[in-house]
Amino acid sequence: MGFTDLYNRNDGGKMVTAHAIAGVGSKKECLYKILVIGELGTGKTSIIKRYVHQFFSQHYRATIGVDFALKVLNWDQNTVIRLQLWDIAGQERFGNMTRVYYKEAVGAFIVFDVTRAATFDAVLKWKQDLDAKVQLPDGSPIPCVLLANKCDQQKEGLVNQPNKMNEYCEENKFTAWFETSAKENINIEESAKTLVNQILANDTSHNGQTATDRYKLGLDGDLEENNKHNSCNC
Repeated sequence: MGFTDLYNRNDGGKMVTAHAIAGVGSKKECLYKILVIGELGTGKTSIIKRYVHQFFSQHYRATIGVDFALKVLNWDQNTVIRLQLWDIAGQERFGNMTRVYYKEAVGAFIVFDVTRAATFDAVLKWKQDLDAKVQLPDGSPIPCVLLANKCDQQKEGLVNQPNKMNEYCEENKFTAWFETSAKENINIEESAKTLVNQILANDTSHNGQTATDRYKLGLDGDLEENNKHNSCNC
């Protein structure tokens, strides 16, 4: 699967302009907003860096507010998918901005740290906050994949019992869950592919209206009505 990688950071709450995507030609384009949420220090930024840049560092500053990253996928010979990944700070669940950040998202990752059971305890609060603030057009929850991150280290809690984790995810309406490691590049691509597949399935089931048809992201992070020039029927 080929891709072009771009990365953007927020600047005073505004999104920095992305580089133009070249060579798309007559391919269909899909733009999907994906949230990456979870407690502070669970590795959200590391996961995004690994996925977008194939890069890992032990040293990251804590995210303040929200950062942005763009991953461009040549999904098949006819389709280009642009994933706008919103890296939302762990402390934001306690603020009033998540409704703004979540708006128009069509998928999410919730991340916890397998070495800190307390971060798993907070997962359900993040899921409830997500489900309360953004839904699909039919009112159902947006697809959400649970990432048990830092699986290259000693694990604590329920993650040691896969059957229990399966039950937990089914009960709380997660699309799937994966043990991941940004450091060792474990299940990063696989989890993203699972989420995108579910987004695509949802996108073609709402009377042919796609996320790309419904909106585009303005440079200030606000959502503007799309002129439907790049309508996607994938």
